[in-house]
Amino acid sequence: MPVRTLSARRSRGRLALVAASLAAVTAGLLPGAAAADPGDRGREHRPSGGGLSAVIRYTEYGIPHILAGDYADLGFGTGWAQAADQVCVLADGFVTVNGERSRHFGASGAPDGSLSSAATNLASDLYFRGVREAGTVEELLRTPAPAGPSHDLKELMRGWAAGYNAWLRKNRITDPACAGAAWVRPVTALDVARRGFAVSVLGGQGRAVDGITTARPPAAPAAPAARAGDSGRGRTDAAPEPADVDPERTAEAARALFAPENATMGSNAVAFSGATTANGRGLLLGNPHYPWQGGRRFWQSQQTIPGKLNVSGASLLGTTVVSIGFNDKVAWSHTVATGVPMNLHQLTLVPGDPTAYLVDGKPERMTARTVTVADRDGAPVTRTQWWTRYGPVTSGLGASLPLPWTAATAYALNDPNAANLRGSDTALGFARARSTRDVAETLRRTQGLPWVNTVAADAAGHSFFSQSQVLPRITDELAERCSTPLGQVVYPASGVAVLDGSRADCALGSDPDAVQPGTFGPSRMPVVEDAPYAVNSNDSAWLTNADRPLTGYERVFGTIATPRSLRTRGGIEDVAAMAARGRLTVRDLQEQQFADRVPAGDLAAADAAAACPAALPADPEACRVLAAWDRTMDPDSRGALLFDRFWRRFTASVPVAQQWKVPFSAADPVRTPRGLVTETPGFAKALADAVAELRTAGIALDAPLRDHQFVVRGGERIPVGGGTESLGVWNKTEAVWNAAGGGYVEVAHGTSHVQAVGWDGGRCPVARTLLSYSQSSNPASPHFADQTRLYAGERWVTSRFCEKDILRSPALKVVRVRD
Repeated sequence: MPVRTLSARRSRGRLALVAASLAAVTAGLLPGAAAADPGDRGREHRPSGGGLSAVIRYTEYGIPHILAGDYADLGFGTGWAQAADQVCVLADGFVTVNGERSRHFGASGAPDGSLSSAATNLASDLYFRGVREAGTVEELLRTPAPAGPSHDLKELMRGWAAGYNAWLRKNRITDPACAGAAWVRPVTALDVARRGFAVSVLGGQGRAVDGITTARPPAAPAAPAARAGDSGRGRTDAAPEPADVDPERTAEAARALFAPENATMGSNAVAFSGATTANGRGLLLGNPHYPWQGGRRFWQSQQTIPGKLNVSGASLLGTTVVSIGFNDKVAWSHTVATGVPMNLHQLTLVPGDPTAYLVDGKPERMTARTVTVADRDGAPVTRTQWWTRYGPVTSGLGASLPLPWTAATAYALNDPNAANLRGSDTALGFARARSTRDVAETLRRTQGLPWVNTVAADAAGHSFFSQSQVLPRITDELAERCSTPLGQVVYPASGVAVLDGSRADCALGSDPDAVQPGTFGPSRMPVVEDAPYAVNSNDSAWLTNADRPLTGYERVFGTIATPRSLRTRGGIEDVAAMAARGRLTVRDLQEQQFADRVPAGDLAAADAAAACPAALPADPEACRVLAAWDRTMDPDSRGALLFDRFWRRFTASVPVAQQWKVPFSAADPVRTPRGLVTETPGFAKALADAVAELRTAGIALDAPLRDHQFVVRGGERIPVGGGTESLGVWNKTEAVWNAAGGGYVEVAHGTSHVQAVGWDGGRCPVARTLLSYSQSSNPASPHFADQTRLYAGERWVTSRFCEKDILRSPALKVVRVRD
């Protein structure tokens, strides 16, 4: 496999040489590909691994611009380039989806959490090996489009695997995380599809891996089989409650499980229509909040098939497409949605046989799925999982939400995304879109997004929001009619439906416009089009535009007329003010991203400072620092750390109903609740404890945030701005506190791939991007921390989208890769 590289300077002669060389390379690589030609599709049927090639042009910060002749070639270049930056993280993920973590790392170890919530390698392996042995992904790949993946997507996956493997064959791994490791091995297109499946079920089966793999039937004495008339259909005791399931406690645990403030993924995104901008064209700011380590990181690229596809943005590692991004006409981003992508069916078990259940009085046997996992530290482990017509039996949704399997009752989990490999086809449709109308049409046609909203803008001045998710078809009418006593409490509180599995008339049914049975069709999705602004910060769709509240959707999508998070409230205040001011440009989006305003501070700091002398009569310094704080989490802000540590304690120890003097009002949802309650003993204690904590750690109360909120890369301390979910900061930073180490010494999750995009009437979008944690996880890479330094300095990357801009990059390196 020949690999050629060259660098370019800005001089005209050098640029001409690069352009001529690139043209020659491209001509050999892409015969007849300058325009979309149906005849090109014949190349897409080549045998896997045969003759694939691509040109990769690297610009500043190691961003690859991948040029290919068809989708298999594009996948090849993408797989190669991802491996070059992230081979160890990618290889670790493939070990996960193949169910081999225990074999290589030991059963008691833990995955990084990127592909499921499994607490141990053993639980992860039992689940993913079960998926593998059941042929789940193979069956989905055989499903014809649109219910199954498209031919183009399959070609991308085939090419991606070949590109990843080619990189492994031709390169020495320098990342100490996996250099020389036996578990770094070639992959297949099926492995790539399995990884896509894992991403799809993150909100459903992936959330319940521990419960699925530990569910065990109770020992039961022998008893005669139930007769058809013994089901109790129609009686209130048709699905009896086990004595050890407390509905109120379970409802609160379910609410907390799906609450945005407790999630390790979130996002902000806002689209402005042309009515608010300086030139009448749309604007988009996307700010996803994702983990800074592990396999759920984003990776930047541009993907180009001349005449067919040209898109720039970010992909989740191991995926073949740009997940969030832009082209010359459209930009889009995603935010994690409030829709609950799973539900439970409460099973009435056959007396004497806890592995059989009744549906309309007739017994049905569960299917036993026995899985054996190799363990590095001992004998192989064999366990049995139990599956029903509704899905797997689960013993709980995490440690806080047990669902015990008794002699009378078990719980089965329905996850419609376990039949969904269409998410990447949705991304492909966005990449090819020419307007927000095309974005809407893609959502209607593919119906593939498992757990996110979409926010988009276009060059014609349109704005767009849609909560188009693959959700179980839980209508409020169905929940009212079929909820068990447990479900009657849990569903209103959390959106998690618990339906009576003993009744066939409680099946989910289908919408006529849904491509997948048991899910909602596009006509049921919350949508806002052409509003002056459309914003989402992980609350429900209700206040996407505060002047045009969305109502009428089912509870499973999210709540209506309920309190919003501080990040949502602050975001609405900010973007509504921007829209009202008008004449907006990309620069305004950049300023919003790094404003670092603390909505909690605007609501509470003045009251806290006023009450401080009474709470801390012997500590005037603390009160002075609190009063002088600028109410931002900017790296240079003094007093930010004191308020942050106080606020975390106050909100954790004082119930929400006791925090504010003015309660929430649905008629004034952005400004309420407000008025800090400082009379509660919890206020004084939280403030005193925060002061004591900082002083004990040797941290000055007025120290600038940059000195105590940072990450360490290669021995270098890099300051990080932004603040936690509880503070409501747009630029979210969920940092790891280590007082002995100097404060917040790492970021667990927060701002990741940011894009501020607009258009000026030319051929090239006006785009600024930033990848907070940088492109590579390899400490030996020059792109291990370069964008992290940019992030610390609130500086951006000017996107090079058009050919002329790519070729003018002073860092240009052209690499031709061929199989």
